[in-house]
Amino acid sequence: MKILVPVDGSRYSDESLRVAADYAKGKGAQICLINVAPLYEDIDLEISASTREELSDRLLKRAEEVMNQAQKVLSEEGITAVCSEIVQSSAIAESIIQYSEQESIDLIIMGSRGLSPSSRFKLGSVSSSVVKHAPCSVYVVKIK
Repeated sequence: MKILVPVDGSRYSDESLRVAADYAKGKGAQICLINVAPLYEDIDLEISASTREELSDRLLKRAEEVMNQAQKVLSEEGITAVCSEIVQSSAIAESIIQYSEQESIDLIIMGSRGLSPSSRFKLGSVSSSVVKHAPCSVYVVKIK
């Protein structure tokens, strides 16, 4: 069994990583990680090309930091991710779904929310889209 854990550095994704580690240890499953760094190239921003490139570089650097931290958490649990990917895209949910299809993922474990500000809704737009369109089961982790 292969489990995909989308990580973004939020407390929700941190908790989903812990849940996935426990699940993997109990079931002998493999874990894959994905981080989708936002891509703003197609958005009409009133910034120069060099500033846009600098923003993209900072977002990719942050994605690498998040991925390294996630791998460290798994390592502390005695688990090594069998695959990991940093993707840059403006369609975060779609990227998660495509990766799950590409890697033949059996289960996605993800946080109910990400880095966007909390609202009265308990399920974020990315997790909601993944639940609706994923080709496999999705375990949504909530934090009280």
